[in-house]
Amino acid sequence: MEPRSKLRKVIAFCLLLSLFGMVAFGYFCPDQVCALSQRERISEPLALTYSESLGRPLPEVIAQPGLSYDEVLHDDFRFDLNAHDVMVFLHIQKTGGTSFGRHLVMDLDLKRPCNCQRARKRCHCFRPHSNEIWLFSRYSTGWKCGLHADFTELTACVGGELDRHEGSAVHRRYFYITLLREPVARYLSEYRHVKRGATWKGSRHWCQGRTATAYEVPSCYMGDSWRGVTLEEFMSCPWNLANNRQTRMLADLALVGCYNGTLRHRTTDSDRVLLASAKRNLAAMAYFGLTEYQKKSQYVFEETFNLLFAVPFTQHNATVSGATLAALSPAQVARIQQLNSLDLELYDFAKNLMFKRCAYDCTLSRCKNANMTECK
Repeated sequence: MEPRSKLRKVIAFCLLLSLFGMVAFGYFCPDQVCALSQRERISEPLALTYSESLGRPLPEVIAQPGLSYDEVLHDDFRFDLNAHDVMVFLHIQKTGGTSFGRHLVMDLDLKRPCNCQRARKRCHCFRPHSNEIWLFSRYSTGWKCGLHADFTELTACVGGELDRHEGSAVHRRYFYITLLREPVARYLSEYRHVKRGATWKGSRHWCQGRTATAYEVPSCYMGDSWRGVTLEEFMSCPWNLANNRQTRMLADLALVGCYNGTLRHRTTDSDRVLLASAKRNLAAMAYFGLTEYQKKSQYVFEETFNLLFAVPFTQHNATVSGATLAALSPAQVARIQQLNSLDLELYDFAKNLMFKRCAYDCTLSRCKNANMTECK
């Protein structure tokens, strides 16, 4: 009987020790380990309290998709064409991305320039000593993550697509880049493009493992296109994707329930979360440029990546959207500004940040770049 009694005591002691360990682990365990997953925690209703401080970065629980500007400069993470670094271009409609995309594949001074085929409008941008891709963009890889894929789509797609394309899983460093444009001018440019018959029907609107439904992203028109639409009709559609397009395409849409929380069920809280997310993601990107400041944009790119363009960027001050804007009434301009209020704040944030980066790059390089006068 005595050995059995001792065994019971040992078992009881082990059970008590296990129970104590579970309680202690739950009490002392860090939130990032024991709490909900990153995405689940942010999706909680309380996550909307992030909106209390507009413009502040969201908590670090959101995974950063690639190397940031600060890391590239301060930690000497230079873009390395000979390694496994990939530049990912997030192309927002009507921001000058087509011209910039062509600069990337045709005008960079590289040891092994991109090989462009005019008939296919596609370029092979390979590393100097291998056939691995260093540029993920419309003109190099095509729309592999969907037509004008946004931040949410690209961060969930790029790695897998490159693995499939190259036939193997490789540990890569991603350098996200994008362009922004003054919101009223961009909106009017998109309006005129849609008026001519553009639709972007190939966009997937992918978020959290699925495409948005027709209920979540309703069409603003009947038929094949919105050709001939008037500006009043364009502004009147409550779920027009042109509204605040830049903020939406730079934000992590999962934070607000994807498209269900950005169009039909849009609230003040969800708007603030989107804006805060867009600002954070933009600031964390390795590079962004502004359409209205071509020389500054070129200078910051060249200093950030230590790559030079063979031709200078061209500043087009006279644009079709500018002529359209001049013909609008004050009430129409005010309405466009209201529809793009998030983009207006995002652009102000981006402009201020880019000017700081430009000045800082000039200080580091002693303004030796040909565009140095733009940043002094």
